[in-house]
Amino acid sequence: MVFNTYNMAANLGPASRRKREKGTNHDGTSTSLYVDRRKSKVWNYYTKLGDAYVECNVCKKQLSFHNSTTTMREHLVRKHSIRDTLLSQLKDDQASESDYTAQESVVKRSRQMTPENSLYHAASCSEPRTDMILELVLEMIFRDLHPLSMVKDKGFGLLIGYLEPSFTLPSPVQLSSMLWHRYNVVKQHLEHYLQTAQAIVVCVEFWVSQLSQTYLTIMANFIDGEWRRARCIMETQQVHENKAEGYLGEKLYAVLSEFGLSNKSVFCVMHDSLQNTAANSQQLKNTYGWTSLCCAAHTLHLCIKAGLDVEQVQEALSTARGIVRYFQQDAKATCSLNSKLEAINKTKLKLVMDVGSRWITTIEMCESLLDLKWAIMSVLEEHPKGAAAVHNLADHQWKLLQDLVPVMRTIKIATSFLREEQNVSISSLMPCIHGIVAAIGQQSEEASSVIKTVVGNIRSELTRRWGISEDEKVLESPAVIASFLDPRFKEMRFLSPSLRSELHKRVKNMLSQVFNHQSPSATHFWMPSSDYKAEGGETASQLSAHKDRCSSTQSQSMYDILLGKDPTESMPEIHQQLENYIVEPLCKRSTNPLDWWKSNEHRFPAVARLSRQYLAVPATAVLPDQAFAASESTLEHRRAVLAPENLDQILFLHQNFDFLESMRNSNEARNRSLH
Repeated sequence: MVFNTYNMAANLGPASRRKREKGTNHDGTSTSLYVDRRKSKVWNYYTKLGDAYVECNVCKKQLSFHNSTTTMREHLVRKHSIRDTLLSQLKDDQASESDYTAQESVVKRSRQMTPENSLYHAASCSEPRTDMILELVLEMIFRDLHPLSMVKDKGFGLLIGYLEPSFTLPSPVQLSSMLWHRYNVVKQHLEHYLQTAQAIVVCVEFWVSQLSQTYLTIMANFIDGEWRRARCIMETQQVHENKAEGYLGEKLYAVLSEFGLSNKSVFCVMHDSLQNTAANSQQLKNTYGWTSLCCAAHTLHLCIKAGLDVEQVQEALSTARGIVRYFQQDAKATCSLNSKLEAINKTKLKLVMDVGSRWITTIEMCESLLDLKWAIMSVLEEHPKGAAAVHNLADHQWKLLQDLVPVMRTIKIATSFLREEQNVSISSLMPCIHGIVAAIGQQSEEASSVIKTVVGNIRSELTRRWGISEDEKVLESPAVIASFLDPRFKEMRFLSPSLRSELHKRVKNMLSQVFNHQSPSATHFWMPSSDYKAEGGETASQLSAHKDRCSSTQSQSMYDILLGKDPTESMPEIHQQLENYIVEPLCKRSTNPLDWWKSNEHRFPAVARLSRQYLAVPATAVLPDQAFAASESTLEHRRAVLAPENLDQILFLHQNFDFLESMRNSNEARNRSLH
């Protein structure tokens, strides 16, 4: 990322510069910041440790030194996002007076840099160190999700005062102005990047702050031209209770327009927990033509909640919570429990209380109770008052929890699979859902009647919510089509042979429709590789055949004027691509489908275009690690305390800043390799 820091000696006179080159301030005291200024300006950020090592002054990391500053420069860019304009242009030569003249001209050019050329706020040259500190304070705020009021905190002021006594902390108002500038610059870059998307999947997340204010975060997901998965925050806005039913559609349309996108650029909308889901989904479909999908994590939670809604299970879980709550509140009981664990060197075992909104915590609570069963019963026997204050689990309830845990673990394994990087797409979802249905069904065959009821409820909900038993819903499901377009699951083993055959026909028709709707400028993308000869040398029979084709073409062109171009002329090639893709060997489950398509796009260009749309759909509205987490993430915790005035800009930069820079660096590296 282009960070416009400047040479700190550039504005000094020759005498002052020479003093600093020798490592002394104006008052004669030494300073390590200007050590070895005779060499590259990268030494401003390093201290030399002998002949073979250097130490970064920013993070204190030691690097090997072999008479070259290349590694040092790369470390500054990669780890600290510092790419000084001077560092990128000055060579490793001695700093003569003529060099300083050249540096000053570079600084003048740097001053003229516009926001379009950099994601960073342009720093002035008058106080380079002060400007850098200001930039880093601003970055700390949006990178770590701190409120702007942090600069008024006493501890932060003491730290900055000790490290930089002459630095005056900016006010929250000043920081807000800088934040808005950075936000607008990055937003311009994001707007340009979104314009390159073939189709965008809009993800919607509703969340609640510490002040019980509901917010709506709108994210754009797509796969770019290099087959990289993009996930960018577009806007975060507070939602008021009195909003009309069509508010969501209107809001999404307004945000898309703000980024120069039309409603036709949206492939589908993914939500996590829409109220009046059916009504909202229908409104999005009727008004804007958007298909609405529910987050897999949220749907799975509802299925498990329904499965556990069995009287015997609820009684056992309620008693279990009472035991955990007792040990959380009774210090003597907790001390006695810990001493027993210390005696057998198992202090890592801890009791866990479940959270109603996170089903994974229910598994963890049951597992922790089963692991500590002997110790819990021993403590309750030693503390008669405790036994009277809390009801212990009966033997049949302990057995129920023991039988319930394996079923829940199977579902947890599926979520672990969906959390892996190569399985973020919705293409991994249906194999998992069918796998869960089959696996827990087998587990319940010899289980108790209660467990069979739990498993039956979960399987019934999974089947209903994902339409597994309805052929038409299966064939229209974006998750099913995405699985077919994923080279790891394209055999569709979870479908019957007849459904597989019908799915192939549906996809073939989709390819034909996509081809017909291509603009003339894009038609070349679909044309097959030509087998004709580029130069002369045809035989007599070839020339005769060529004349026949020309005659046929002329007559066809006349009909084309009246009826339009015959679409079947190019259809066979598209359909052949699909057939070739179907017979292609399966990939390993560890393969990233986007990497596979990047390497094989040229072989199946029409199928690849369709894949880029469907594989862009994520299985969850938020990142899988957050969706399936057992506890609140750092992001969720910190954003909940941010002030509403700057919340949108802080979250926007937090999510998009590094991502856009990584895309930019990747493009630059690719361009360098091409040249």
